[in-house]
Formats: sequence, structure tokens, C-alpha cells
Amino acid sequence: MLRKTQIVLLTLLGAAMWAFVTFQIKSHPEASLDTTRGLIGFITAPIVGFLSVRLCKAVGRLSPEQILPGVSVVGAVAMMMDGAALQWFSGLYGFNEKALRLSAAGLLWGYGVAFAAAVIWVAWLQRKTA
Repeated sequence: MLRKTQIVLLTLLGAAMWAFVTFQIKSHPEASLDTTRGLIGFITAPIVGFLSVRLCKAVGRLSPEQILPGVSVVGAVAMMMDGAALQWFSGLYGFNEKALRLSAAGLLWGYGVAFAAAVIWVAWLQRKTA
């Protein structure tokens, strides 16, 4: 189980990660429209996913059994912020509908890869200690 301080830190991390990615999307809308750059983002997502798990582990000071819940808190916060922003404040990401759709696809892919990375990380740790 996560301690209250860990939940607060991981919630803040989720909000900060969301803000950073939102700023990147707003600042570089052409990145989502460029087929090559979009493909590179999808291909490099596993590396970013594992780095995100490592960041969650460090910020939350997570033990091995806390990795999945900790990453889930960060992901849930960022996903809820994305959902609210896409529903009511989509201008945060820009106003090009195609760029918005492609950015949303990239966000979903990134969240999925980060969650998969956490599952793989925990499975590897369990196998290593078995």
C-alpha cells in the first residue's frame, strides 16, 4: 500500500508530467502531423515508458511491490487531466482537429506503454528474486 506522502508526491508528478507533455503538444503541433516524427514517438515510447517507471520509483520512493500502484496513480492523474482537457479545454493542445486526434492517439499509446513497462519491470523483479 502507498503512504499518504507517496500518493501526494506521485499525484504531483502525474500533474507535472501532464503539464510537460501538454506544453510540448501545444508548442510543436507540427510534430503530431509529421508522419515520421509521429512514428518515432511511437517507436521510442518503450524507452520513455521505462524511464517514466524509473522516475515514478524515484519520486515516490517506491518499493518493488509499490511500483504498479505508484505508476497507476501517476497515470490515472495524467489520464484524468487529459480527459478533462480534451473534453472541456481542447484548445490547450491546439485547434487543429487532426493534430488533436493524433496527439490523443500518442497520449493513449504512451500511457499503455508506460503501464506495460511497469508490469514488465515488476515481473522481472519477481523473477529475479525467485
